[in-house]
Amino acid sequence: MATGLLVLGVGTATRLLTFLVGADKTYTATIRLGSSTVTDDAQGEVVSLADSGVLANISDADIREQVIKLTGTIDQRPSAVSAIKVDGKRAYDRVRAGDDVVLDARTVTVSRFDVHSIRRTPTAIDVDVAVDCSSGTYIRALARDIGVALGCGGHLTALRRTRVGPFSVDDACLPDAIGEARLIAPAHVAGELFPAWSMNDVETTDIGHGKKVAVTRPDAPLVAAVHEGRLVAVVAVTNGVARVVTGFPHE
Repeated sequence: MATGLLVLGVGTATRLLTFLVGADKTYTATIRLGSSTVTDDAQGEVVSLADSGVLANISDADIREQVIKLTGTIDQRPSAVSAIKVDGKRAYDRVRAGDDVVLDARTVTVSRFDVHSIRRTPTAIDVDVAVDCSSGTYIRALARDIGVALGCGGHLTALRRTRVGPFSVDDACLPDAIGEARLIAPAHVAGELFPAWSMNDVETTDIGHGKKVAVTRPDAPLVAAVHEGRLVAVVAVTNGVARVVTGFPHE
């Protein structure tokens, strides 16, 4: 049910994945109004169905109004069937074991929530949407909450991730072609995520040894420290001093 972009790391470049986890993401999705499921998506057991009269009374304007209410900085309760840990155990494992799980709400940002189309059948309303959001946002929770607000139930029937930070699915390879894929240089990836610092030979040696280095550049929480096209480290710059956050040994 879920498709789209998956960012993979190879060798020491896997260390960059730590910084991509928190990147903003873009999704396209289909929300089905008229029923809710235990997982808030189409793979879960249906737990409620709306009467056809209820659906008939929901206008396109009603749907768009709820979408607007879920745009911006919001408090969102994640789906119970998620990977979030509760007392050391994944929430989805607790649900599968028969436990009732209600997770605490968390603050997320939905910077764009566009409705592309609304399609109606006697038993459902399918809404195609596009969402730009912060890391930790659950698109199926958006579907659930719209359904709850409209009194008809809602869940996801399709989800596609099209962007992770600066990387787009349009530039990705298909799984069958991964063996021929051109790897992106770590220095390029880091340069897309952070401001870049081109070091001289002495700075490169010191940073490579984990030393702190005096620099004449603005303070920044994360900076890509590169030398002759190679990523040496991700550093933090504070009060004119660069210190290593993550090193990337030469392979």
